[in-house]
Amino acid sequence: MQSPQRSRTTNLLYVCAAALIVAGCSGASAPPLTPLRSMSQPASQPVRNAVGLGKILSSSDGQIFGFDIDRNGDDGAFATSTNVETFDQESGAIRKTFPKSPPSGTSYNFDAIVTGDVGLVTRDVMPKGSPFAKRLYDLMDPVKGRFTGKWTPPVKDIEVESAGPNQTTGMTAIFAIELKKNDIPVLFESNVAKNEFGKVFHLSPRTFGVGNVPQVAQDTATNEAVIATSPDGGKVQGAAPINVLVNLQTGKQTQFTGLNNGEFGAGFVNGLAVDSGTGIAATTTELNAQVEFYDLAQQTGVAVQLPCTGDTSQGNSGAGIANDPVNGLFLVTDPSYCGGSQGSAIVVYDEKGNLVETITGFKFALGEPAPAINPGKRMGWTFGPGFNQLQQFFY
Repeated sequence: MQSPQRSRTTNLLYVCAAALIVAGCSGASAPPLTPLRSMSQPASQPVRNAVGLGKILSSSDGQIFGFDIDRNGDDGAFATSTNVETFDQESGAIRKTFPKSPPSGTSYNFDAIVTGDVGLVTRDVMPKGSPFAKRLYDLMDPVKGRFTGKWTPPVKDIEVESAGPNQTTGMTAIFAIELKKNDIPVLFESNVAKNEFGKVFHLSPRTFGVGNVPQVAQDTATNEAVIATSPDGGKVQGAAPINVLVNLQTGKQTQFTGLNNGEFGAGFVNGLAVDSGTGIAATTTELNAQVEFYDLAQQTGVAVQLPCTGDTSQGNSGAGIANDPVNGLFLVTDPSYCGGSQGSAIVVYDEKGNLVETITGFKFALGEPAPAINPGKRMGWTFGPGFNQLQQFFY
């Protein structure tokens, strides 16, 4: 999953900036798209826990910087500034903490669990006499709780912004920025566990730069990265978002215009998830509190309002999204559910945009990343309520 401290900080800045200019910008909206094709939904698992919140996991070593869980197992892992910790999905109990004596000037960020239950960890090392950290990448085993090797990307000095999410195929889409080259965005695929890489594609900073807050997911069925972004920096009454499919072998890009509903338009894309089995993607947008559902093959889409919102309810917009392909669901993090009267929530939709259920009682930050879920258990984990905690839930 995405690095939370980066996504939280970045999205919060852009949300606040957009709120200041709501009355001052103008632009054209894109024409509406046609409805999605009808589709049958996969059957749900027969055994379910009660819908709602579960246990709270607390780290004893400070703020959590990134976490993920094995979608097909029982383990999870997260990073703090000084170590990596593994935990049991069911009980929330910490299993292992390592390294026991972290090297001086070293900090960690957990990027993702990929296929084969392999963890990818960013290790920041501050060299003596230098104001800039050096980024290195380690592989780890969430079950045994130890580092197992190195991941050496083909582009030097990058910061991984997104890895997949992908726990089903060998090659994972990696979206990153080159830190010493004005944050130029790059895209490539990697068999993370084997430290193998595909071709590197340099993307246009004008379209995919960090100022446009691009959201990245992976369609494993078509071997494409799916990128949803605002082409004009989330401008109020500005251009519609765009959805770009990038072939991970050839670099070929296919682009189509997203929905841009509401008086102020859509603004930034806050979250994105893709069901590779059905070719359906879902996004959240920042100015209109909507969730959009797209058929990637047909390039069509529909939008729905989050509960208790209108199409100018910027302060109540959704954030990260997770896809459950087993049960045909999208789980949307809603930091200020119904104006915050019930705290934060996870709002669950089917792939046609129908509201399935809402789980309240969370405490999210603005720019909340997607929850990490285990579809077979219909269970997930999110950040909070404290910065050193994770919250279990059932849906």
